[in-house]
Amino acid sequence: MFHAKGALRTGLITCVLLVFGALGGWCAALLAVPMPWMLGSLLATALLVLWVKPTSLTGYSFPLPLRTGFIALIGVMIGAQLEPSFLSMMAELALSVSMLALFVGLTHAGNMLIFRRLGGYDRATAFYAATPGGLMESILLGESAGADLKILTAQQFLRIIFVITLVPSGLSLWLGHPVGSAAGLNLGDAPEAPLTAVDFGVISLIGLTGLGIARLIRLPAGHLTGPLLLAAAFSVAGVLDLHVPFWLVSTAQVVIGVSLGLRFNGMNARLLRNCAGLSFVSVVFMLGLGAGFASVLHVMTELPFLHLFISYAPGGVTEMSVIALSLAANPAFVSLHHVLRILMTVLELTVLSKLVDLKR
Repeated sequence: MFHAKGALRTGLITCVLLVFGALGGWCAALLAVPMPWMLGSLLATALLVLWVKPTSLTGYSFPLPLRTGFIALIGVMIGAQLEPSFLSMMAELALSVSMLALFVGLTHAGNMLIFRRLGGYDRATAFYAATPGGLMESILLGESAGADLKILTAQQFLRIIFVITLVPSGLSLWLGHPVGSAAGLNLGDAPEAPLTAVDFGVISLIGLTGLGIARLIRLPAGHLTGPLLLAAAFSVAGVLDLHVPFWLVSTAQVVIGVSLGLRFNGMNARLLRNCAGLSFVSVVFMLGLGAGFASVLHVMTELPFLHLFISYAPGGVTEMSVIALSLAANPAFVSLHHVLRILMTVLELTVLSKLVDLKR
């Protein structure tokens, strides 16, 4: 009885939050904000929990299966964009992936200096807050190493939020027009392909199967990468041909935006201000370094600068993949780099945590 009431309460609160987030996304779309449905819902939810602080959110947590389901759906949509021609790029990817390892090392070292010198963090907190990826792994390892968990959590989530805010905003200024509002489609010129019941069934089946495989073999960011890789395999083989409707991408962005905005619930305003300032400096440093790497690789490989820059922007796998999908920037290419960035970061953490004295 109590369990049923709790589930009903969670469901009602979730529906209200999603509607509220969608309103924020709609307002952002009217204002021509880049990635409006994600950023608008994120900002609206963050302001709600920081300023209004509704008591109804006490003890509430966003339903993980809902977020996981939409992330799996995004994975299928991204994998479905992969074409057989992508295989011809593998030789060019070798250099880009090699440079990615250097990028991970340089960003981690630079961020640690920022958090130690500017933030005054202890070594353990600075070390794990400085990672350019592996959010959950950094938090879990940092907690066991004695890092300040509140600071560590705030810095890691703010890294992702600043990246997914600054990247599309910066690209809008650079290109001279808003980007990311139509998932790479010009909705005013072409009719949107309808999503049939069969299409939805195929997406659901691939998503669930991909999730199962990812959990079985413990893929990093498996809720995204499992469905993505399975859909990509079918797409490259010519078996899968799905058209992504705009409303489905927008809905997924609202779900992710609301779930990210809720991360600010219960955070201290002073702590948040300090962490936000440091995170902004850190993210500007990483994006500048990423732009430098992208420029060099663009000259060496002739791969599009935009694809490379988004691939090196250190946001979350899911969030950066959504940005790539929205900008029509070869989301499979981008997702591959971000999955590898997380793998490299976790490997580096595992090795360095045994070699570096974090207690000084």
